[in-house]
Amino acid sequence: MEYDVIILGLGGVGSAAAWQSSLRSRRVLGLEQFHAGHDQGSSHGATRIIRQAYFEHPDYVPLLLRAYQLWHKLETKVSTPLFEPCGLLEVGPEDGELIPGIRESVRQHHLQLQELTLSTAATQFPQFVIPKGSVAVFEPTAGFLHVENCVLQMQAAAIHNGADLRFEQAVESIEFAGQDRILVRTTVEPFATRRLIITAGSWASKWLSQSNIPLRILRKQLQWFATNDLRFQSPHCPAFFYECANGWFYGFPAIDQAGVKVAEHSGGIELVSPEAVDRALDASEAERSRAFCRQYLPSITSPVVRHDVCLYTMSPDQHFLVDHLSELPGTVFAAGLSGHGFKFATVLGQALTELAMDGGTDLPIQFLRSSRFAG
Repeated sequence: MEYDVIILGLGGVGSAAAWQSSLRSRRVLGLEQFHAGHDQGSSHGATRIIRQAYFEHPDYVPLLLRAYQLWHKLETKVSTPLFEPCGLLEVGPEDGELIPGIRESVRQHHLQLQELTLSTAATQFPQFVIPKGSVAVFEPTAGFLHVENCVLQMQAAAIHNGADLRFEQAVESIEFAGQDRILVRTTVEPFATRRLIITAGSWASKWLSQSNIPLRILRKQLQWFATNDLRFQSPHCPAFFYECANGWFYGFPAIDQAGVKVAEHSGGIELVSPEAVDRALDASEAERSRAFCRQYLPSITSPVVRHDVCLYTMSPDQHFLVDHLSELPGTVFAAGLSGHGFKFATVLGQALTELAMDGGTDLPIQFLRSSRFAG
């Protein structure tokens, strides 16, 4: 069977690409090796922070503003909440990476940001310890996304528009069949298309091997800690992000009985393949988050009551890769989202759809092209 566009991988970005493609064609096929709503990749674990004052690079901000628009557009069409605007408390040294990066994005793009004195921070957010010598800022437009809901609702929107989404159907091979046709063979049957979008997450290297861009896979562990401290309850508590001397840690208010979610953004265990991941609780990883809580969230004293494991797929410079795949005409891809990509899923889905169907996009993704690694 032939489709106008095929999407390989239906995590966050792939589901967004299926949704966006389905707005332009009813002959859209999405292929996913796992079941719908699976927890094997990078798009699970209850929540993801979404923010605009982007310390990683100011060039991301226009994409974020468009992502916000698309998340809100999706949310108006569903009956389940997707975005919780709880704000974001960010803490780090004056001369670190986090605070200067935030301020530069705010300066260039005129974003909302509250600079807090230590006394103001202690009054406004008494559940958090802000160490002397640190800077605290609050981003009121930030919050978090309900990650599984977001993925499932993008898939539902694509199906509503006529897309054909196939789950538990792994792709075995991709080949150029001539006359601009691409043949995609799965464990069940072959399909043909002239436009292929690869959004395979930690499995991307299998299909991008000829691009010679090294992608590393990191195991990342998420922990939940029970608490009776009502100051950590949603919607009265912000999400938080700390740049500390021994690592970068982030977390979320308690949205259910599992409590406060805390994880380390830095570190991680490198894997030879996504299949090599151990999903059992790693005690040393959990202890790092517990130590963070003891120092900065002192009322959180419980052991880990829940954990989850997700995968980061790291590019060499920790910026995304969004481009045409020169080795396979008609193919575009997103890869190497490096642990900060989910919030961009909607806008990356739009960019990939436009790259695949139009050959280009007006969205400002030039800084994400893979050509930056050429030579």
